[in-house]
Amino acid sequence: MEFRRHFPALAAILALIATVTIDRAAAETSSWVQRDDEARARAKSTRAADAKPAGELSGPNVSTHGKKSGTPGVAPAARPGGKSTPPSGEDDAYLAFDQGRYLTALKLAQALAEKGDAAAHMLVARIHAEGLGVPANPQLAAQWMKRASDLGDINATFSYGVLLAEGRGVEKNRKVAAEHFEKAARTGHPAANYNLGLLFLRGDGKPENPYRAAQHLTYAAEKGIPEAQYDLASLYQNGVGVQPNALEASKWLKLAAEQGMAAAQFEYAVMLLRGLGLTADEPKAASLLRSAADKNVAGAQNRLAHLYVEGIGVEKSATEAAKWRLIAKASGIETDKVLDELISKLPKAERSKAEAEAAQWREKRGLP
Repeated sequence: MEFRRHFPALAAILALIATVTIDRAAAETSSWVQRDDEARARAKSTRAADAKPAGELSGPNVSTHGKKSGTPGVAPAARPGGKSTPPSGEDDAYLAFDQGRYLTALKLAQALAEKGDAAAHMLVARIHAEGLGVPANPQLAAQWMKRASDLGDINATFSYGVLLAEGRGVEKNRKVAAEHFEKAARTGHPAANYNLGLLFLRGDGKPENPYRAAQHLTYAAEKGIPEAQYDLASLYQNGVGVQPNALEASKWLKLAAEQGMAAAQFEYAVMLLRGLGLTADEPKAASLLRSAADKNVAGAQNRLAHLYVEGIGVEKSATEAAKWRLIAKASGIETDKVLDELISKLPKAERSKAEAEAAQWREKRGLP
């Protein structure tokens, strides 16, 4: 199972879960989540004006009845001392960062860090992690991130947990990583709840507990984390930590697909084609397959080729079918007797056209 995060600064691949899948052979998806829209939140988390009052918790073990959910993937936290509005000039480091003046941002952030500013520590950590204006230094980034966490930055606590889980810049320690995820999860951090759920699911860093895993994944899914929605669909489909429920599986898979998650789009399309999804969505199957295929999901490419052969949801076209079959073959699906036979019987002109279009499709995406 491939684990990846959506924050390029700390991206890493982990193999963690070998169970509870929908069709992971076709599209690997589960990941340590750190959403792109969290990047700025991590750097500026202590500057959030809508911070939660100290001591207010939320998460799968805390009642949140009647509360509105916050921005998916962002856990606001108060500035040290309870301040929510920075004095004039304190955002200069972030402005410089946004403008790509990384050395200036680093200098200004370090000056703020000397005053005990947790968010500034996090900004310095990011600069060193990504190698922005300076050589990438995972170990130094981890030190700055840990200090930000120690100073109370919840996003730093979460991010440092990711480093511990990966062994990036620090010694890998899933148990301590779980402690950091749990601390962040108790504040309502959606991605921390998701990652914590993964640890409970496998029993790695936490005792194996599919029911606790399902609680955390549900919370993260409700907050809009597509990976959590996708994995929760799998739990409902397989009855792991929850009662088997095809309707719930369809619902969560649909939500992940609507967020543009390629694997979810592919699998929900297949579900619809089999008559197992939500009836109202059945006309969307072809467009979902096309979207996943365009994101280079090999299974979606091959299935889309079959739709063109049969004219299901698309205009029947042997040339278009051949094009997508050739793309799927280059993506790793070596054989398909029906489609390969179709290509072999195509007139030379149609086959050449399909080959040219397939090559052009891959070239535009920088694929070999």
